Amino acid sequence: MKIGIVGAAGRMGRMLLTEVLARQNIDLSGGTEAPDSAFIGIDLGALIGAPDTGRVVTDDADAVIADSDVVIDFTVPEATLAHVGAAARHGTAMVIGTTGFDGTQLADLNRFGAENVIVHAANYSVGVNLLLGLTEQAAAILNDDYDIEIVEMHHRHKIDAPSGTALAIGDAAASGRKVKLDDVAVRVRDGITGPRPAGDIGFATLRGGGVVGDHTVMFAAETERFELTHKAADRSVFAAGAVRAAVWATSQSPGYYSMRDVLGFS
Repeated sequence: MKIGIVGAAGRMGRMLLTEVLARQNIDLSGGTEAPDSAFIGIDLGALIGAPDTGRVVTDDADAVIADSDVVIDFTVPEATLAHVGAAARHGTAMVIGTTGFDGTQLADLNRFGAENVIVHAANYSVGVNLLLGLTEQAAAILNDDYDIEIVEMHHRHKIDAPSGTALAIGDAAASGRKVKLDDVAVRVRDGITGPRPAGDIGFATLRGGGVVGDHTVMFAAETERFELTHKAADRSVFAAGAVRAAVWATSQSPGYYSMRDVLGFS
């Protein structure tokens, strides 16, 4: 099977290149960057200190998508939506790790899922997806006597907050409580906020250094606190999960899937 990578020169793009090139049963069909990137024309292998692949970084995403069985995209929402449209035209499956979509953009992704295979997850770690399942179960068992707070920390370069993974944890908790996250989420607290309303799901965002990704969900009652935590030590865990999702996607019917579908947790 042939996998293409958009945003190949980025942090995750290079991890994905390493993972794909290490697989014996996968061919790297190409890699892209924005037209003004300094990496255009450089061999994809050179991006990760590997031997030349014979394929260079290009700004022609449509050509890479057309030549791929599946494309992996960890870029930005606007670019991802353009890539999804091209993938629908060419019948190419998409694995999306982009975060920061708004409601309208998510609706567009769902719409494309009716005609093409899309796997979209805020986090491709097996451990994080287990955390999501456990969070939903815990939220269903523990009533509003247990306040839910989600704390996340990432490296200083991350551009969206709260992280997509933190929001996915919030969605899982809200699902367990049978409420909508938008109705109960508190993303920022500042000044005199008054007592904490029962049923809220709070978020705290930390940024600094080179932290790959730490996430904790707390269930805090008057007499005890229950916590679930996941800490990523290396981005390779996300790349391995995304490539696993890509292999899975090529044998699926059109639909909008999550990593929990890939792992059989759904």
